[in-house]
Amino acid sequence: MSELVTGEAVALGLRAAKLPSRALAICLDLAVEWIGLVGSLLILAFTTPSLDVAGSAAASLGLTVFFLVGVPVLVETLSQGRSLGKVAFGLRVVRSDGGPVRFRHSLVRGLVGFIELIMLVGVPAVLTSLVSVQGRRLGDVFAGTLVVRERVPGAGRGRAPLPPLPPELARAVSWELVGCDLSAVPDGLWLAVRQYLGRIGQLDPAVSLGMAHRLVAELTTCTGRAAPYGVHPAAYLGAVLAERQRREWAREGEAAPVQHATQVPQVQPVPTTSTTSTTGGGFAPPA
Repeated sequence: MSELVTGEAVALGLRAAKLPSRALAICLDLAVEWIGLVGSLLILAFTTPSLDVAGSAAASLGLTVFFLVGVPVLVETLSQGRSLGKVAFGLRVVRSDGGPVRFRHSLVRGLVGFIELIMLVGVPAVLTSLVSVQGRRLGDVFAGTLVVRERVPGAGRGRAPLPPLPPELARAVSWELVGCDLSAVPDGLWLAVRQYLGRIGQLDPAVSLGMAHRLVAELTTCTGRAAPYGVHPAAYLGAVLAERQRREWAREGEAAPVQHATQVPQVQPVPTTSTTSTTGGGFAPPA
């Protein structure tokens, strides 16, 4: 298991994909690509019977490059690392730091993959995946990417990610957080807590518990108050995050009336009317 770091510098316990699941995903992708290629070649042969040998070779080469290189690169870029085979087996391509792949990563993977998977029948890919600790093939090594498992078998099935708190313990946590100073907690730690709680159902239980303990330890270091005894660390993180959100809403509610009161009403100018009234032709000015 490898612990990755996302683009926001948040450590996530994502599992690197194993060779069998990766091989099955690649086989499914290649099957779809070859079906599209063969179908396009047949359509080309029937629709352009008068095409000469050189034209047929050029068209065949272009379709081969498009389906075996262009299509994987486009699909992987637009789906952020999820091809049809990877979606079917719960896999995803990410950068080495855990962030989403971009066009250059997919292009390198596609070009190297054409050589190692199609021209060399996948032998280099299998050998490098067996040697690599994270199961990376040559395309991953050159592109700086990694294939991870998005769906962990059994995760979130038969157990609740956050165990419910007893009412008296929940009240104790609430009273504890009301007087807790959260101003010393850096924004990066808040971001880490939000990222962790958002993906808690996708993490391995042991990794999730260890991450929760580390985040709670960092919070207690910043606030100077230890977490109440008997509270699950993930539940405590959720309570602290909810308390911070409540305080932000309270500050916004207090700032709105003050801002409204400080606004000076603009005085509309009163239209002036002439005091001289004229009737008929009016008075002529004295000569």
